[in-house]
Amino acid sequence: MNRTLLVIGAVALIGGLFFLNVRSHSEKRLAVEADYRDAVYTIEGQQVRLEDGVAETEAAPGSASKVVTRYFGNELKTDLDGDGREDIAFILTQERGGSGTFFYAVAALNTNQGYVGSDSYLLGDRIAPQSTNVSQNPKHKYVVVFNYADRASGEAMTTRPSIGKSVYLKLNPVSMQWGIVEPDFSGESR
Repeated sequence: MNRTLLVIGAVALIGGLFFLNVRSHSEKRLAVEADYRDAVYTIEGQQVRLEDGVAETEAAPGSASKVVTRYFGNELKTDLDGDGREDIAFILTQERGGSGTFFYAVAALNTNQGYVGSDSYLLGDRIAPQSTNVSQNPKHKYVVVFNYADRASGEAMTTRPSIGKSVYLKLNPVSMQWGIVEPDFSGESR
């Protein structure tokens, strides 16, 4: 009898460990993908899982309104974290059911297991993205420049964007968040 209980207990323990391992593996899989257009990105504190570059979720539980996140492009393939692998910085858009289209800078780090998506940086609402480049400042290491056109302060959102702007961003590979870098920063950006 004791031996039977011992065998049942061992089988239950092994089964439980197997279940936890499978669950842990599948949860980790959510964060790492073979294609950066299928990765998870964080926008306004919410995780968004892209599938073939698109994600569609309910604006609120039971709501007919949808939040649609899309791969926009303007991608730059460059090493963002110093590991020698080619990572990708690019732009996502998000429409939340109103008239706005919000543009976000994101990155996908290329790891041994696949791509890991970053937190996003809001570039603006209804802007006109131009180009994404590596900073030309020799003191900027792993700094990406997102260039876009925006409206002047106080202009209506219906006004066509015509003011050139640039934001210099550096990805922290541990927190996966962007930090702003001053364009003429004279110190080191490591």
